[in-house]
Amino acid sequence: MHILVVDDDAPSVKMISFLMREEGYEVTSTDNGLAALESIQREPPDLVILDVMMPHLDGFEVCRRIRQKMDVPIIFLSAKGETADKVTGLQLGADDYLAKPFEPAELLARVKAVMRRAEAFAGEDVQSRLTVGDLTLDPLSNRASFSDGRIVDLTPIEFRLLHCLMRNAGRILSHDLVMNAVWGYDYEGYSNQIAVYMRRLRMKIEENPNNPKLLTTVRGLGYKFERA
Repeated sequence: MHILVVDDDAPSVKMISFLMREEGYEVTSTDNGLAALESIQREPPDLVILDVMMPHLDGFEVCRRIRQKMDVPIIFLSAKGETADKVTGLQLGADDYLAKPFEPAELLARVKAVMRRAEAFAGEDVQSRLTVGDLTLDPLSNRASFSDGRIVDLTPIEFRLLHCLMRNAGRILSHDLVMNAVWGYDYEGYSNQIAVYMRRLRMKIEENPNNPKLLTTVRGLGYKFERA
């Protein structure tokens, strides 16, 4: 597995690179966003560990550009631990967000969990289209399309979440089940993570996001994709 570490803090890069190499990962590092994009173009990594505050391009913009081209797992690292920054990172398609300072063991656990999720999802039967009612998911384009011709672009995590709900249409899925199916583990560090993505999906596919008909929340139990 090849990991790209992007951070302008040299001691942090040294520590992370050592930690990852000790676990058997191949590591490449860059100290700014532009160099990171060039490195990804030359040799696509299996995972990106990405700092937020960097020169030239910040981590959020780097993530945005990566997501326009590929579905590589991304873990944000940032000294900014505010909820708004976590939400921004997740909305851009990051798989995880870890505030500095952090314990090396915690970062390693997050890396392994994200890798497991990516491998598990890749092994599922998601190579063919999934259709429920008027909505069809296309795994090749990361798009959802309606029978009336409307097409919606989805981020990789939005796609995984919607796929999870649609393939279990009519069933109530618990918070823990969705977390494990979509992210590969129960992320206690940010309990509203699913709610953030559910809100984004509703904005994209519901006629009235404030009164959803497809993506419903069952209070106290979880979430459900309603069959038409």
